[in-house]
Amino acid sequence: MVVDLDVYSVGVNQILLVRHGQTAWNAAGRLQGHTDIELDATGRDQALALAKTLGEAGIRRVSSSDLLRARQTATIIAEHLGLPAPDIDPELRERKFGVFEGLTRDECAANHPDAWRAWVAQTGHPPGGEPRDEAIARMQRALSRVLAEGTTLVVSHGGVMRLWLMELLGTTIPIVGNATTYLLDHDGTVFRATLRA
Repeated sequence: MVVDLDVYSVGVNQILLVRHGQTAWNAAGRLQGHTDIELDATGRDQALALAKTLGEAGIRRVSSSDLLRARQTATIIAEHLGLPAPDIDPELRERKFGVFEGLTRDECAANHPDAWRAWVAQTGHPPGGEPRDEAIARMQRALSRVLAEGTTLVVSHGGVMRLWLMELLGTTIPIVGNATTYLLDHDGTVFRATLRA
């Protein structure tokens, strides 16, 4: 879901939270995690198309995960808007997927069936992967920090964004598509997310 930027501009206590553009591994359905994959041509086009919708949104600063696909997305947006280079925050990076990294979902199920069943049921994490609660906690820390610093656009990753948003909203949400944007409001105590089609 995408925030309707014709209606919403970014206020003092708001953040636009964006998933990076597409990579070749996204297109192939491979889990990336901490594997550092660059944007493909479609991903660069997605980042530029998003940047072109943000001219009236009042973006003041951009922050990004330290992984290349997010940094490239953030840089394209910042350059198009005439903003300084993005601030880099490693706590915005994707969840580490351990033995699942580089595999498709079918390959995860075939090669690591027990770990995959636990992952799908949200009762465990893959060997070498990051536990759910740790990923949610660091995303919360990072977003709270960038809000305090006046950052208004944050580029992160679909897996960790989805985990954090589901925790926040108390419900399941669909897989986060590349370049999808969410508007986050902070009332001084907690975040709220506005999702628009």
